[in-house]
Amino acid sequence: MTQTSMPIFRNEDDLAKLSASERIRYRLVGADCRFHANDNIAAFVKDGELDELKAEVQAKMREVLAALVIDTENDHNTNDTAKRVAKMFIDEVFAGRYRAAPSVTEFPNASRLNELMIVGPIKVRSACSHHLCPILGKVWIGIMPNEFSNLIGLSKYARICDWIMSRPQIQEEAVIMLADELQQRVKPDGLAIVMEADHFCMHWRGVKDDESAMTNSVMRGAFLKDANLRREFLSLLSKKNGN
Repeated sequence: MTQTSMPIFRNEDDLAKLSASERIRYRLVGADCRFHANDNIAAFVKDGELDELKAEVQAKMREVLAALVIDTENDHNTNDTAKRVAKMFIDEVFAGRYRAAPSVTEFPNASRLNELMIVGPIKVRSACSHHLCPILGKVWIGIMPNEFSNLIGLSKYARICDWIMSRPQIQEEAVIMLADELQQRVKPDGLAIVMEADHFCMHWRGVKDDESAMTNSVMRGAFLKDANLRREFLSLLSKKNGN
């Protein structure tokens, strides 16, 4: 069923006639909401539909394995592969698409902290949206707060990172999405993010280069305007890496 050929349903009872993926897609299209691989669509998923979605993915994955000429009925190693992959996609590696943002308590900057804060390295796991191969890396976050900034706990940075990264995407867009989320929550004078990651679409296929890693950054506010602050942040990262 394509977006352009979708029939019009009047209410959720009518929508119940569709599969879970079609119902969710119908709501997204009706709201004119994008649903790219790295978009969060939790607001359009109703209670119980993730279980239905897993069942759909499981059935489709069985078809993929059959198309690969794998005898899943008699091969004890792949009997439950379709079920395992569906659970992995929905509940784990792509969970950032289907789950709402983590609950994060924000505290006012009562002490009026205005010095550089660095969080990291935070281990992150994602997946390349081109080949669905793993992306494994680390993130460092620099915060320059002001008296009106919100402060969040150290573990909450890791939770937000995991929520953003648990989606199929490219690294360049992932760090921008992470920066947007932190900017909105913390409201600092300056925000800096550096991500370094190994891409298994290079290790596992194509050129099969085991040595290459990708590093990219986002600098905003004070980090973008103040070269000395940017230099301090990057030099402290270098020391943390033992360089």
